[in-house]
Amino acid sequence: METKTPPISFSIGKIICSFFGHRFRVSNIITDHIREYKCDCCGEELTDTANGVVAKLTPRFRETNAFLAKIHERRSKRVLSEAS
Repeated sequence: METKTPPISFSIGKIICSFFGHRFRVSNIITDHIREYKCDCCGEELTDTANGVVAKLTPRFRETNAFLAKIHERRSKRVLSEAS
């Protein structure tokens, strides 16, 4: 049986970031305290976690952030409508 090896992903951006560091920018604002970041050079994505640590944006974190954004949007709309 032949085993498959994963393809090696080569990126100039990853090499540049390994030497000079990442250039992260905010790519998505989830709530007032949680944001998603993306490196302009290599495309690596990070997010703020519930305990204030920045971690890699995994599919689980992406799903959690989408849920939090939905809740935050509903609450923001409710507060605005109650203030009127």
